[in-house]
Amino acid sequence: MLPDLSRRTGISRRTGLFRLSRLRSQGLVLLALVAVLVAFLPVLGTRGGGAAAEDVDARRSRPHHAAAPASAMEPAAPVLSRAGWTATASDEETAQADNRAANVLDGKADTLWHSRWSADAAPFPHSLVIDMHRTEVVSALLYQPRADGANGRIGEYAIHLSADGQNWGAAVASGTLADDSTTKTLSFAARGTRFVRLTATSEAGNRGPWSSAAEIQLLGDPGLPASVVELPTTGWTASASDEETAQADNRAANVLDGDADTLWHSRWSANAAPLPHSVTIDMHRTQTVSALTYQPRKSGANGRIGAYSVATSLDGLSFGTPVAGGVWKDDDTVKSTTFTRPTPARFVRLTATTEAGNRGPWSSAAEIRLSGPADPAVSGTWDRVTGFPLVPVATAVLPNNKLLAWSAYAIDRFGGSNGYTQTAIMDLGTGQVTQRRVDNTGHDMFCPGIAMLADGRVLVTGGSNASRASIYDPRTDTWSATGEMNIPRGYQAMTLLSNGDAFVLGGSWSGARGDKDGEVWSPATGKWRKLPGVPAKDTLTADPAGPYRADNHQWLHATSRGRVLQLGPSKQMNWIDTTGNGTITPAGTRADSPDAMNGNAVSYDIGKLLTLGGATAYENVNAGRRAYTVDLGDGARPVSKRTGDMGYARSFSNSVVLPDGKVAVFGGQSYPVPFSDATSVMTPELWDPATGAFTKMASMAVPRNYHSVANLLPDGRIFSGGGGLCGDCATNHSDGAIFTPPYLLNPDGTRKARPAFTSTPPARVANGASLPVTTDKPVAAFALVRAGAATHSVDNDQRRVPLTFRQTDRNPAGGTSYELKVPDDPGVALPGTYMLFALDAAGVPGIAKMITIG
Repeated sequence: MLPDLSRRTGISRRTGLFRLSRLRSQGLVLLALVAVLVAFLPVLGTRGGGAAAEDVDARRSRPHHAAAPASAMEPAAPVLSRAGWTATASDEETAQADNRAANVLDGKADTLWHSRWSADAAPFPHSLVIDMHRTEVVSALLYQPRADGANGRIGEYAIHLSADGQNWGAAVASGTLADDSTTKTLSFAARGTRFVRLTATSEAGNRGPWSSAAEIQLLGDPGLPASVVELPTTGWTASASDEETAQADNRAANVLDGDADTLWHSRWSANAAPLPHSVTIDMHRTQTVSALTYQPRKSGANGRIGAYSVATSLDGLSFGTPVAGGVWKDDDTVKSTTFTRPTPARFVRLTATTEAGNRGPWSSAAEIRLSGPADPAVSGTWDRVTGFPLVPVATAVLPNNKLLAWSAYAIDRFGGSNGYTQTAIMDLGTGQVTQRRVDNTGHDMFCPGIAMLADGRVLVTGGSNASRASIYDPRTDTWSATGEMNIPRGYQAMTLLSNGDAFVLGGSWSGARGDKDGEVWSPATGKWRKLPGVPAKDTLTADPAGPYRADNHQWLHATSRGRVLQLGPSKQMNWIDTTGNGTITPAGTRADSPDAMNGNAVSYDIGKLLTLGGATAYENVNAGRRAYTVDLGDGARPVSKRTGDMGYARSFSNSVVLPDGKVAVFGGQSYPVPFSDATSVMTPELWDPATGAFTKMASMAVPRNYHSVANLLPDGRIFSGGGGLCGDCATNHSDGAIFTPPYLLNPDGTRKARPAFTSTPPARVANGASLPVTTDKPVAAFALVRAGAATHSVDNDQRRVPLTFRQTDRNPAGGTSYELKVPDDPGVALPGTYMLFALDAAGVPGIAKMITIG
């Protein structure tokens, strides 16, 4: 058998040290560099939850994925030099041991800071403050637990930033850490700061009132900060210190033309102009600017900018101290730089002082863009980043206002068929996250199919244990096993049927490759029956890897009488009938769409779906920007049309339907590569069915690519998290953040007044029933949104069902009563848990009531 993923990365301790050393400044001492190495090296022995060390043979697996790419082994942001830094603590142990705060900066993993433990132990909270003695852009804190024992491992934490060490503001990150010895990357929105404070409010294993840390490092600028948006370039002009016009049309103006095939290039004919070279953007009006994005030329490597600085001016004559600077890598990916502070400016100048590959005295750029602070009422806002004790690869919204998440047998990696799964539950009311290892079902639920059952339970199938099936019951907070599938699967697709059964198709990631034909699970018997009339071969993409990739992550939409529309990712759509032995019938192509693997589809209205992005192969090809609507019509032959294109090409993204019928899309890559954060799309977009257009939203703080998720929450906000699960790599994202859409926000960021239910709807209603509700103010619309479960870009459970209704009474005190009509057809309102939203005339949704249909 072959070694697991973490062993297949090929990163030895020595190689890892070399790669990380390239990220450091020249002045960083060797001991500090060795400390950072520990953050990315394997840790032997006990992992999270007190579990015993895994048997080596049990951790081995067939190579379902290639080794994580080299870029995954390096942090997306540089490790900052600690020269001149100091550390202080709320309390420290100095009487019985040298556990001073300063030890977290000494580059020695065997020294530590520890809260006071002699005599009377200091109670929680405990805090560490890092003073960099200069302003730096910071995007993450690396926390290395002590190496000589478990006591004091930080559990719940918060991170605050300050310019002066006195005024801290709201936390930029908080969460819960796994109780293990691995170094944790605690990410947040990039921001200029001098002071960084880490506060511990619990000990990970609840062993006592202690906190400790061996080493603390900070990561610098990864690109765009959160809550900025790209500024429109209308009316802008660009000039340069020099440009090539004699031998080519390489004018500065090309950086603003929206065409990546044209470029600015410094003068290279005759006598090449020496470095430095600069391009100045004149916005012809003063705007607040927070970041600059640089796209290298597509036609070759010459002129890629290496070392750079950015300065601003109000008059084009006086440019102040640079607001950003650094060194960009010598590759063709889009680069961004975050300003140390948002700055009012009319002119922004990018100056190149070196060529990235030292190929000559040249500079070039295909496109340059600027970003500024987002208007919350237009672009929404992001909450702080919440840390999880695992990478949330799969998530499900539960009826009890909680979010279920899980990874694999381990919190940060997968491999083998170990028979247990790391899970976590986030309380959406308090934000608290708890961790549990699930052993009793004998099921490693990595890369599964998921279906939300009619009674609110969660059915999880296949994955690493390819034939197993497990059920989570939120009412009892328990997991149980159900009947095994007839066909072992991983990366399969699932959906609930109109009769309450569950349908599964595809999944050649696990088990034998190919022939992953359909089958159906019955809640009455807990058993599966084959559908020989529904062969998977009719649903494949043309992926060069064959069925192993071609039958993955299918888009399924259940309709009436047990039928299912398979509408992607293959360009060919198919109607599937699950009665008897089943049948499959071609339903035409998705207009002019190519195959769209790792794109997704969202049901935004009754019988209407939106498909977004994807690529012609699973990985290593360009993703697409196209979006299509699919209208089921009378159920005979769906009608598909191309709608507006997204602003960004995306694969591995996630999409969520909102109560008003708009669709939000998060993350993804323009060139999909599993486990990599290269070519990340950091700007979400919002599609409006009324116009067919996409609007750019406030940018994210953390990349969300392969193994990321997104879910609509009962309060109308959206959870976006995860990504990675590649073992000892730098692209594991054990966190998530909640996005507040613009429909909830005023221009100053305060919350809009929203309608509220003043009566409690019945917990369960039948299809065709009348549903009485009362609200505190008049309401213009009601909608049901089915609670979803997401993994690998797909959420076949979510659907929006707008309701017809009539007003029945008007209370003199201001309340209004309505009678809502639940659709008769269980193929429209599938059985299961729904969020019932009321929306006012401005489209503002209230907090949903959870109800069960069927």
